Amino acid sequence: MARTTYQDLLDAGVHFGHLTRKWDPKMSQYIFMERNGIHIIDLNKTLSKVEEAAAAIKQIVKSGRKVLFVATKKQAKDIVAEHAKMVNMPFITERWLGGMLTNFATVRKSIKKMSNIDKLTKDGTYSNLSKKERLMIQRERIKLESLLGGISDLNRLPAALFLIDVKKEHIAVSEALKLNIPTFAMVDTNSDPSNIDFPIPANDDATKSISLITGIIIKAIEEGLEERKRDKEDETEKEAAAAKAKADAPEVADRSAATEGGKRRRTADVTAETETEAPAADSTEE
Repeated sequence: MARTTYQDLLDAGVHFGHLTRKWDPKMSQYIFMERNGIHIIDLNKTLSKVEEAAAAIKQIVKSGRKVLFVATKKQAKDIVAEHAKMVNMPFITERWLGGMLTNFATVRKSIKKMSNIDKLTKDGTYSNLSKKERLMIQRERIKLESLLGGISDLNRLPAALFLIDVKKEHIAVSEALKLNIPTFAMVDTNSDPSNIDFPIPANDDATKSISLITGIIIKAIEEGLEERKRDKEDETEKEAAAAKAKADAPEVADRSAATEGGKRRRTADVTAETETEAPAADSTEE
């Protein structure tokens, strides 16, 4: 079943590109035509590319890994944050800090610092500080939350990145490229798709377009999570069945041994009776 239709893409305005003078020649393969000085994206290619991206991202999630969502432009940040929270995936919507991937160990220290501040408020230490110190800590906590709150549960590098507007998020793209992390992105007619592993040609400025494409990716992630859950349940059932069979094996062996022992005893009794009766028969004949 198709994840979306041509009509859905048309209604969301996915086909509207940028002004022809702002185009990137590397996007020519995804451009259908030019109308009133604006490039029109080929929605047939958008359909095939979004299906390809959704299938790939589903397999990544099914393997138990995380996908980092990146969208710092005004019209995309709220949409992406809301969608990412639905599937418990990390996200960056305020500002991409340089080295967030290539210097991930330092970023983890900042996240740990944020959790340490939370501990101060819980154990009562925070209330013993002066008003000025509390204010400074509070400001730092708010700043860290806005920058790193979306990745507070990210304990290792993400398996993939999903980006809105690769031109704006070029630092994230370059870091992912250095670390060989696969990238999925909405690419408009002013973007360079050559560094993106799974480009989705689409309007990355309209909220409807962003919401539709992000929603398709989220559904694929939900499918991957559901399949992973089913696989785990099947594996647990198999392990339980194997353990039960192993536990039953000694009991079956004991029953078999008991049956065999009974047969042997009955055979021995019959033999003894036969040997006892034989001499009596001989004496009668004499």
